[in-house]
Amino acid sequence: MNKSFVSAVQDRNNADQLCVRARIKGDLEELFGPDIQVLETYDSDYRYRTFLPKSTVAETVAKNIQNIEYDNFKSSVDDHDRHNAYLDVWTAMYRYQHRQ
Repeated sequence: MNKSFVSAVQDRNNADQLCVRARIKGDLEELFGPDIQVLETYDSDYRYRTFLPKSTVAETVAKNIQNIEYDNFKSSVDDHDRHNAYLDVWTAMYRYQHRQ
């Protein structure tokens, strides 16, 4: 997403939920709203995480996809530091693409 970067994995304790993780404070709230419970930990790869029903994650991601109005992702990222981080990912994947 152009305003949040998250990773989702199966919740180990609940087959109906996902553990949605973020590296940047506020990214989970940006995507899922201010009322979610976000846990912060320094012992894991991703510092911030929330546990949500799979249906909630699917609906939220689908809604965000339906609301895309830009035709160039990188140009849609307003935050300078986030843009640069995304550009680093883009560059790494571009190089990987050309290894094939």
